[in-house]
Amino acid sequence: MERIKTDLGVIGAGSGGLSVAAGAVQMGARVVLIEGGEMGGDCLNHGCVPSKSLIAAARAAHAVGAGAPFGVTAPGGAVMDFAATKDHVAGVIAAIAPHDSEERFAGLGVKVIRDWARFTGPRTVVAGNFEIRARRFVIATGSRPVAPPVPGLDAVPYLTNETIFALRKRPDHLIVLGGGPVGLEMAQAHRRLGSMVSVIEAERALGREDPELAAIVLEKLRAEGVTIHEGTALEGLRGTAGAIEAELDTGAVLHGSHLLVAAGRKPNVERLDLDRAGIRHDDSGITVDAGLRTSNRRVYALGDVAGRGQFTHLAGYQAGVVLRSALFGLPARVREGHIPRVTFCDPELAHVGLSEPEARARHGDAALTVLRIPYTESDRARAEGHGNGLVKVMVVRGRPVGAAIAGPQAGELIATWALAISAGLKMSAIAATVLPYPTLNELNKRAASAYFSPKLFDNPVVKRVVRTVQRVLP
Repeated sequence: MERIKTDLGVIGAGSGGLSVAAGAVQMGARVVLIEGGEMGGDCLNHGCVPSKSLIAAARAAHAVGAGAPFGVTAPGGAVMDFAATKDHVAGVIAAIAPHDSEERFAGLGVKVIRDWARFTGPRTVVAGNFEIRARRFVIATGSRPVAPPVPGLDAVPYLTNETIFALRKRPDHLIVLGGGPVGLEMAQAHRRLGSMVSVIEAERALGREDPELAAIVLEKLRAEGVTIHEGTALEGLRGTAGAIEAELDTGAVLHGSHLLVAAGRKPNVERLDLDRAGIRHDDSGITVDAGLRTSNRRVYALGDVAGRGQFTHLAGYQAGVVLRSALFGLPARVREGHIPRVTFCDPELAHVGLSEPEARARHGDAALTVLRIPYTESDRARAEGHGNGLVKVMVVRGRPVGAAIAGPQAGELIATWALAISAGLKMSAIAATVLPYPTLNELNKRAASAYFSPKLFDNPVVKRVVRTVQRVLP
C-alpha cells in the first residue's frame, strides 16, 4: 500500500469538494482528492445541470403552442423527439464535464484518487491501494435519493433523479412521488414534453415556500395539465415496468407507466467509517459547528453531507469558509440568512432571508413592513404576457430581511435581494439605483420605492414643507 502525506485530503468530487481542492492547491497547499463515483458529483451528472437542460427543452416545446395571445399560432403543434432531447441533456453535461474532470485537477497539481474512502483513524484515510495521512480532511460526499416507507415500493421499478435522465423513451404517464422542487420541476418538464403527469404529495406542495407565492406556481402547473394530489398519502404500489398502480388514501388508484420518487435525500456517510475517526453523525448528516468542523477537529464537512442545506451554491460558499480556516488558521463561521434558493418551474419561485411568518415571529408586527409588488406593475412583464407574478419583500427598520418572488426570471431577480441582505444594504440603496427601462428588475426598484412612498407622499409634514418652500422660492 502506498502511503501519502498531504496538507489537505478532500473526500468527494462534487461541487463543494472541487471548490476546496481547486482553491487550496492554487494557494500552495498539497491536496489529495478522493472520489469513488463520477467527477462532478450529483449536480453535474444527476441534478442541476441535466434538470435545467431538460427544463430548457421543455420550455422550447411549450413555446410552440403558447403564442396565441401574441397572434402567433402553430396549427401542427410541437413535434417531440424525446431521444433528441436527451441528447441535448447529455451534450450539456459533456460540455461542462472537462471543468470538473480528473485531468483538469491533476493539471492543477491535485493528486486524484478514483476510489472510495474510509477512515482508519483520526488522521488517516484508506482509498484503494493508498493510505492518506493529512493535516486536515474535508468530507464533501453529498447525498442521494431516499426511498420512503411506502408498501410495495421495493417490488416495483421506480426512477430517481439519478436514473430519470437516462430514459430514451418518453413516459406515457409519469407518477411523481413528492411535491417539492425536484418533483414539480420534473413534473412540468415531462408534461410539456408530452407525458401525462400526476404528483402525489402527503402535505402541501412546495410546503417550504410562502403559500401565496407557491399558489402562483401550482396554478400554472395545473393549468398546463399536471394533476397534483396535495394532502394525499400513498397507501401502496403495485405493478410492473410500464404498468404502475398507485393507491391513494382517498381510494383512488392512479395508473402510470413510470414512477419517479422525489421524496427526500439522505447523506452519503455509510462507506466512511466515521466512528473510527471520532466523527459524530446522525440521520441528517455529519454534525458540524459554525465553522463546519466535525467532532474531530482535524476534519471538516460541507455541502449536503453536513446537513445544513442541499444547494450547489451553498456548498460553494461553505468551501470558502473551510479554506479560510484550514489553510490560514483564521476564524471562520458560516452564515445562513443570506443563502437564496430557487425552484425552476415556470414561473420560477425564489426566496432569500426570512419568510413573512418568520419575519413576524422574529421582529414583531409593529417593526415589520411587507411590500407586495405584482408583475402587472412592470411594463416589460406586460409586454411579454407575464401578468401573474408577485414580488414580496420583508423590511425592518429600513433594511430588507427577506424576499420571495414568484414569476418569470425570479431566480435572476432574487439576486438583488440576496446582495442587499448579504451586504446589509438599506432600501434607499435599491431605490436610488438607476435601472434600464423596460426590464423586470424594475420590479425590485418599485418595491424599494414603495417602502418610501408613504413617508413622502402621505406625510403632512412633507406637504407643509413643500408649500412653504414654494412660497419663498423666487
